[in-house]
Amino acid sequence: MYAIIGGTGLTELDGLEIKGQDKIDTPWGAPSADIVRAQLQGREVLFLARHGNPHRIPPHEVNYRANIWALREAGAKGILAVNAVGGIHPDMGATHVCIPDQVIDYTYGREHTYFQGDIEHVTHIDFSYPYDEALRKLICDKAEALGVKHSNFGVYGATQGPRLETVAEIRRMKRDGCDIVGMTGMPEAALARELDVPYACISLVVNPAAGVSENIITMEEIHEAIDQGMGYVKLLLAGAGGRELIPDLMRTKS
Repeated sequence: MYAIIGGTGLTELDGLEIKGQDKIDTPWGAPSADIVRAQLQGREVLFLARHGNPHRIPPHEVNYRANIWALREAGAKGILAVNAVGGIHPDMGATHVCIPDQVIDYTYGREHTYFQGDIEHVTHIDFSYPYDEALRKLICDKAEALGVKHSNFGVYGATQGPRLETVAEIRRMKRDGCDIVGMTGMPEAALARELDVPYACISLVVNPAAGVSENIITMEEIHEAIDQGMGYVKLLLAGAGGRELIPDLMRTKS
């Protein structure tokens, strides 16, 4: 059974036939919302609203440890995370879908490991390739089949938020090799790796990053891009014309 983590613009998912909700306690506190158990294209899936439902938790205050732990406890065998991001790469403009293959972590002060303070079980996970390649390939193949404008690569620069970045910060990130910038990519991906849960990310570009275009970033434009582009994300998650993504993913794990 696979889990979907919905970010900004995806606190709910059309087409979900809700079967119930689980309130799961974790050693790390409460997750952002109840875990929704549902049917999507005839398959059971889990859904979690990262920022709560309604959207109320800023990115630097999300309890990432509780979220990933709760999904694992609920039975998730893999996680598809949806993120709204800014575009740094010139080909990644508003409504573009990026399936990143790398991440650079600029966040600070977040609870980023399950092994913090546990001196008897110090663990150094291999994070060379932060996203599960099998999941990434399935998403990329589905995007290609459905004609969704996308990139099958990308370096996700994870910033602290909740403010947007300065022009100088984006220039630095571009020099570092970042293609997109968001606030929720880490420590989510690393925590999933610590729990050995396959994890991949679908990033929707909702605005050019600061300084990439000559215009000032406005929330109105961001919301317009979310409204339009999230349709592409939902298409990937739910499938179209009999091409279901979730059943494909189910076949990657016994």
